[in-house]
Amino acid sequence: MEQFKKHWEITKNWQLLFPLIGFLGLLYSSYKLAGIFLKEYHIAFQIIFGLIITYFLLKLVLFLFKKLENKWIVKQRWEIIRIFIVFAITGSSSIFVGRPFIMFLGITKENLNAVVYWILYIIIGLIFYQILLVTFGYLLGQGKFFWEFEKKMLRRFGLGKFLD
Repeated sequence: MEQFKKHWEITKNWQLLFPLIGFLGLLYSSYKLAGIFLKEYHIAFQIIFGLIITYFLLKLVLFLFKKLENKWIVKQRWEIIRIFIVFAITGSSSIFVGRPFIMFLGITKENLNAVVYWILYIIIGLIFYQILLVTFGYLLGQGKFFWEFEKKMLRRFGLGKFLD
């Protein structure tokens, strides 16, 4: 355990919460993916396949950590896990917030062309994603990182004039 703490630069025990949440989220995502591919199979096969998916996703995530730890400026390595958690929560939340909003506006597949519907759905989802990214970033203690990330993203969308 001490080696794990040293590797991730964890200085306080409460910081272990983020690797635990990240790993549990990875397990859950892998199980859900296995369920998509193995719907008609016994749950034991889904669990085994989920564990295999977890292994490969964990390898991918650790590879991404190595690539991003030099690019993202954080004080301690475990904060990268917290940043990944914010991205995961934001991605899921933008769908849950965007869907009712688009229904509130009366936009459905039936009253619009399917292509137009999906374009509007993606645009509305992106708007909520930007708002939720900064919000969840602040709530999980990475507000400064996500505000800088957001400004860079808005500049890429050509909206930098609103920031200056």
